[in-house]
Amino acid sequence: MNALTASAAIASGRVQLANVRQIALITARMRAQWVMLVFVFLALTACVRIGQLGLFEQTPERASMAEALLPSRGEITDRQGLALARAFASYSLWFNPKALGEAGSPLVKTPEEVAQALVGIFPEADYADLLARLKAGRACYLHRRVLPEEANRVFALGEPALEFPREEQRFYPQGSLAAHVLGYVDEAGKGHVGMEQVLEGRLLDPVHRGTPTALSLDARAQGALEDELGRGMMETNAKGAAGLILDADSGEVVALASLPSFNPNRSDLAYNDLVFNRVSNQVYELGSTFKPITVASAIDAGVLTDLSTRYPSVPFNIAGYTIHDSHNFGTTLNVPEALIHSSNVVTAHVADALGPTALRQTMTALGMHERPTIELPARGFPLWPRGGGQNGSGDWQRLTNMTVSYGHGIAVTPLHLASAYAAMVNGGLWRPATLYKIDPAHLPPGRRVFKASTSARMRQLLRMIVADGTGRKANAAGFRVGGKTGSAEKPGLRGYRKTSLIATFAAAFPMDKPRYVVIVMLDEPQATQASSGQRTAAWNAAPIVGRLVPRIGPMLGVVPDAHHDVDITDLSPLVGSGEGE
Repeated sequence: MNALTASAAIASGRVQLANVRQIALITARMRAQWVMLVFVFLALTACVRIGQLGLFEQTPERASMAEALLPSRGEITDRQGLALARAFASYSLWFNPKALGEAGSPLVKTPEEVAQALVGIFPEADYADLLARLKAGRACYLHRRVLPEEANRVFALGEPALEFPREEQRFYPQGSLAAHVLGYVDEAGKGHVGMEQVLEGRLLDPVHRGTPTALSLDARAQGALEDELGRGMMETNAKGAAGLILDADSGEVVALASLPSFNPNRSDLAYNDLVFNRVSNQVYELGSTFKPITVASAIDAGVLTDLSTRYPSVPFNIAGYTIHDSHNFGTTLNVPEALIHSSNVVTAHVADALGPTALRQTMTALGMHERPTIELPARGFPLWPRGGGQNGSGDWQRLTNMTVSYGHGIAVTPLHLASAYAAMVNGGLWRPATLYKIDPAHLPPGRRVFKASTSARMRQLLRMIVADGTGRKANAAGFRVGGKTGSAEKPGLRGYRKTSLIATFAAAFPMDKPRYVVIVMLDEPQATQASSGQRTAAWNAAPIVGRLVPRIGPMLGVVPDAHHDVDITDLSPLVGSGEGE
């Protein structure tokens, strides 16, 4: 083989070797790509399956695990998200008489010694009740919601029969705040009285209980209302008080309070008369707060077209009953003067001209004839006057029509009154009150009761009552408060009791564009130094509103403006001087 042939053979071997290496490299890359594709396919399959399980399949095991992570009962918050009621883990004190076996005493010390020691740890506990439970020898709870430091003190007693099971219980972080709205949960976990009862299904439903339920309440305004009501109740030695703040446009209840109140954290103390809600469940004759409603009805019907028209203001007799005023205001008054001085006589004359059909229709349109519209389970039924027809149907008799016009002979809840005043000042639309937070873009349609022009006139008249009349002590500077006093004697077995009054102030602010209605009521206030020796609403209920509005206004977005007010220049020349209730 010559040199040329040898060189060619060598070159051919190198080419073959290079081709083998290239083929091996390509094969390795293809195998790696296939392995990678297999892994990607398996990963995608796993992701799809996981998504399918998470979105569409709920196995019992997964459901139980998910429920275990949820609270036992859903949370309730105010409109700002502040917790008003929530479930929380705590210890309980459980008496287990079999902790030391069947034979012998379950306690190391005597039952008397143990009961006395427990009272030293839990001062609110009842010694006799604890002793009876310990002597009975039956397993039972001795105390709920035991703090860790209290559990340590009980453990130090050295009694094996005293155990500490860990449980979830209902807790109200704000104490007694809004107790009558929230209600309470008993030891069996069942809601009572308020929204705890209303929302029972939702709060226990695993689908919903992980999401807090927002109420319409504003805890800040609620606290201010309870504080001022409590002060007014204490200063006048009243037996009770009630109040609420209502959004004039949406019907949302921003605050609702009934005093005396109760602590829902102490469900063992909740079974008493304090859970009775004076705002939604008790009906009262609310007196002169009805007079603006009568005037609005007369204006709306076209019966009252000239506010300068004067009516007799001297007492007069009808059907054996004398209608009179608390003071002598002269021989005649016009309607603005009658509202400022709170004249029963002139209001009765206006109602007589209006007629029983129109006034009854207005009261019906305002819902005065039925239970108040709200979610609370306890809602009082009004004492609705009987008509002159068979079975009490038909129009009211002439005297009934007159007395209803100034708030006597008809009994409703303060909530009824709040909704009526909202319709009177918001442009004429009545909307149901609600404890749920409402999206402003989805307000309920409501129903028209008054014309917009009538509502505008009533805003002027209500503002005038506070600026110049019986409501002067509610005149919070810069907030353009308008409203009406009402002082009504409570009915008794032998007629009305002159020494027992229901004092009410119904208000709205700011009156140039009303945002909120405020109702304040005192049950049997006494003449005290704080009320200048007076028992009427002008001296006790109106001052509560005067203190409350400056506190809640800025919280609720109403900025005081001392340089702006409702224009009442066309009414001012019509008004003389005088005093009313």
